Amino acid sequence: MDKYITTPITAETTKDLKSGDYVYITGTIYVARDAAHKRMIEALERGEELPIDIKDSTIYYMGPSPAREGRPIGSAGPTTASRMDKYAPTLLDLGEKAMIGKGKRTKEVIEAIIRNQAVYFAAIGGAGALLSKCITKSEVICYDDLGAEAIRKIEVENFPVIVVIDREGNNLYETAIKEYCCE
Repeated sequence: MDKYITTPITAETTKDLKSGDYVYITGTIYVARDAAHKRMIEALERGEELPIDIKDSTIYYMGPSPAREGRPIGSAGPTTASRMDKYAPTLLDLGEKAMIGKGKRTKEVIEAIIRNQAVYFAAIGGAGALLSKCITKSEVICYDDLGAEAIRKIEVENFPVIVVIDREGNNLYETAIKEYCCE
């Protein structure tokens, strides 16, 4: 089923999102990959504040290519989510409500999704040029020295994703295999 949502994504929003739903997101999303996630966790360990407001936030695991003239961002395809798995439960426990990436997640991440009524979306890998057309604004907000891995704040309009793991732990990667594979 197609659903249209606006950020911030809250527990109320995730209540209506089910594994397998096609979702179009409009609003503000943060972009961060493993180097930025590592820095955020290190900041927390030192007792420092995070550089972004994590409550009800959506983090897209992506490292953009340079923007072409007249565009806010270059190709914007998803990064493999498992690279963030050691950091994701902490951020989910602090209030993050949605993650966008590609690929499977660990048991610990799935448990944190359920515990925090969050959701994991997949963006289509290999479609970065098309996905970038849904991004209307992009700005680096911290960790500029990380280049493509700096944390960005982006504005998206009808950004297409699929619910892979919903807040109840239903996992499209598992259910799709059962539905379409033969023994």
